Amino acid sequence: MSWYQWQQNDLILRLRIQPKASKEQFIGPYGDNQYKVSISAPPVDGKANDRLLKFIAKAFDLPRSRIELLSGANSRSKCLKLKSPGRLPIGIEK
Repeated sequence: MSWYQWQQNDLILRLRIQPKASKEQFIGPYGDNQYKVSISAPPVDGKANDRLLKFIAKAFDLPRSRIELLSGANSRSKCLKLKSPGRLPIGIEK
């Protein structure tokens, strides 16, 4: 199983989040089916989720309104749906 999956033009990402990091960045594969991402915001009051969505929107060149948090609102493991991303920054193949 991979950490990403295409559903027509939409991209599903399975991510593992490291909150309170020194900077936002893609770190690399995490286990068999997640990709690790560091986020500077703490996991309090949805701040890490908010920062993650902003980071992903910028990295994939799409408005935040086209990113949906499918699961993991209160977990470090998250599943996101990106609707027709404009750019594929981290080795994702269509």
